[in-house]
Amino acid sequence: MSGTAEKASKVPLPPLTDGPHSRRLGLVALVATLGGLLFGYDTGVINGALEPMSEELGLTIDNEGLVTSTLLVGAAIGAATIGRLSDGWGRRRTIILLSILFFVGAMLCVIAPGLGILLVGRVLLGLAVGGASTVVPVFLAELAPYEIRGSLSGRNELMIVVGQLAAFVMNAILGSVLGHVDGVWRIMLAMAAIPAVALFVGMLRMPESPRWLMSKGRYDDALAVLKTIRTEERAEAELAEVRALVNQEQKAHETGISSVLKNKWLLRILFIGIALAVFQQLTGINSIMYYGTIVLGEAGFGRQGALIANIAPGIIGVVGAFIALWMMEKINRRTTVITGYTLTAVCHLLIGISSLAIPEGAAIRPYVLLILIVAFVGSMQTFLNVATWVLLSEIFPLHMRAVGMGISVFCMWITNAALSRFFLNIVDAFSLTGTFFGFAAVNAIAVLVMFKFLPETRGRTLEKVEEDVTTGAIFQVRKKTESTH
Repeated sequence: MSGTAEKASKVPLPPLTDGPHSRRLGLVALVATLGGLLFGYDTGVINGALEPMSEELGLTIDNEGLVTSTLLVGAAIGAATIGRLSDGWGRRRTIILLSILFFVGAMLCVIAPGLGILLVGRVLLGLAVGGASTVVPVFLAELAPYEIRGSLSGRNELMIVVGQLAAFVMNAILGSVLGHVDGVWRIMLAMAAIPAVALFVGMLRMPESPRWLMSKGRYDDALAVLKTIRTEERAEAELAEVRALVNQEQKAHETGISSVLKNKWLLRILFIGIALAVFQQLTGINSIMYYGTIVLGEAGFGRQGALIANIAPGIIGVVGAFIALWMMEKINRRTTVITGYTLTAVCHLLIGISSLAIPEGAAIRPYVLLILIVAFVGSMQTFLNVATWVLLSEIFPLHMRAVGMGISVFCMWITNAALSRFFLNIVDAFSLTGTFFGFAAVNAIAVLVMFKFLPETRGRTLEKVEEDVTTGAIFQVRKKTESTH
């Protein structure tokens, strides 16, 4: 790294202060995370809509898996392509495009006369979900001061679980009140149009990412944006820091995937990002989010009871996300992630043991399994989900951020799609017991991988993280820190 970049990265930034700029930053984050709300609602609503949808459209068990996984395949494509689009088109305009995809996809699902149109709508929703999962966290990370970057970026995951809870509550209400009405699932799906409109209107009034503007040489525009979400002194200091780094990258002619393939440390951080994304899905969390009512039915609840009981994991997910945001600036990311995988492995093991030990038909069986499922979801939301998305938005250097995030999240959605497509078949073949024992084994492997490879990013500017990742220093810092404790 050049002397100019090193000097800029070592000059301390002015401290954060409250004021109109901090309230403006909060408003920008609120509007952008409506994309996370839609992400959560559109992935969670299938949980209660699938059974009445299947009855009306005559879907087989394979069709049910197809309807669920089609959105996830679309999300994988969206993550791989729309994140890259945001590099050239801008984060703000890309999020506006996503709001349109959310609305059109939801409306196609609502009016679908059969499986074909329904799948087209689910693919469009998937493109929007995948794009939102890539672009919104990056947008937030690039807007946030480093001191509160974890908690600000983590708000997107909070909104995802709020969206999932909203879907579960809406499913339970509509299923209880209008369950006898044909097409009740269409009403469940139609609710997603409301936040899609709000996201479109809101983002029209939001600023562009200042770091994206700087990457395009638009320094005056970037400074103007920074002055609306920072004090003037802090805005000018951040501009100087990022400008030095952008100039260094331009001189090196290193951008995107080409720079990754030429640098072993960048390649390593890409593999770490992929591991973070894939293992998060192999916890089985989305199997509960998509098929929770079916899993609870297998546990012993009736159809209406399962719809209502399914709200409990949604509530604990929101509570866990609030706790996670509080922890983001107080506990190291590595500690949080390793603790999370340990707890989820234990929960899966207990679910497997309980489903094996308590006979089917026993009155206590569904409630014991519900408690353990709630404990699993709480562990995920408190220790893993927020931390995973925050780390993915932090660990990649600016010149490969969209590429690294896109590839990692693409792998996440492909894993999600494959697991969701075959989850019901796996449960049918290996029972609830065998399925959760399998999840426990995979989570134990995740603990080992994260302990050995995951770097620490808390308390550093994105520019300092970038410098340390590019040189490999971030991995050496972790080893030195561990050897002193």
